[in-house]
Parts: sequence; structure tokens; C-alpha cells
Amino acid sequence: MSMSYVKDSPKSAVSELTKVALVAALYFTVTVVFSVISFGPVQLRLSEMFNYLALFNKRYVIAVTLGVVLANFMSPTWVLDVPVGSAATLIALLICRQLTKKITNNIVKMVITAVIFALSMCTIAAQFTILLGFPFWATWLSMGIGELLSMTVGGMIIYALHKKIDFSK
Repeated sequence: MSMSYVKDSPKSAVSELTKVALVAALYFTVTVVFSVISFGPVQLRLSEMFNYLALFNKRYVIAVTLGVVLANFMSPTWVLDVPVGSAATLIALLICRQLTKKITNNIVKMVITAVIFALSMCTIAAQFTILLGFPFWATWLSMGIGELLSMTVGGMIIYALHKKIDFSK
């Protein structure tokens, strides 16, 4: 039996789909359970820790993006948050994978990812400005700081888990 057959087997496809669905469900669940701090101009979306999984395997780009799409339907600014926030997540994940693909140090990869996601909060700040009249720069600053905090805490969790679980498989 060739290795390509094993990789492309129905069992492998089910395993991949299961991992994607599990991470999407986890992202959604963590966001909703902590919804009081997951949405708004000052947010600590703890589910952002799952962004780091995309550094280990490209399947998690889809998984996290799907989780964001589902979670953003719970947002008070969902009308823009679903398409714009979800697209911003997808783009940020792809940028992070591209910028870190040759870096072997996971901590450096995670720092780069945290900074990119903090900067990407400009899209969410723009939504609050457009829909609710919030001041853009102050909102971006507060959201960026919240994202850095969420990513730092989440990064420590994912880093510790990665020592026990190989997320690349």
C-alpha cells in the first residue's frame, strides 16, 4: 500500500474534518461562554489562542476562520463582523503562516503572530467607528492591547499544550 493512499484514505479525511470541526467548535464555544469580554470596544477574546494552531498546520486556518464566522454571528456588530472580521482573521492567519514558515523558534513565531493580530484589530475598530460612532484610534488602541493580552495568555496555553500534543499532526 502506497503512502499517498494512506494519506488520502477516507479515514484520514474524516480525521482531518474532525480536527477542523473540533477547533471551530472550541473557538465558537470559548467566545460565547466568555461573550461578556469577547465583544465590544474593549475585548479579551480568549478564543484567539486558537490562532496559533495555524502556525503548526494549515488545516487550522480553515478551522479558526470557521470558528470566527460562527462566533461573529453573536457580535453586536455582526452585520459587518461576520464578513469583515472573519475575512480579516483569514488574511491575518495566512500572513502569519507566510511570515513564519522559515522560522523554527515557536516563541518567535508566536510573538510575530500576536503582533500581526493586534495590528489587524484596525478592521474591528473601523466597524465600531462605522456602525456605532466610536473614535477609531482610541478603539483600535484598546482593541489592540486587548488582543495582545489575549494572545499572550493564549500563547502560553498553546505553547504548554504543544509540549504534550503535536499540533502539526
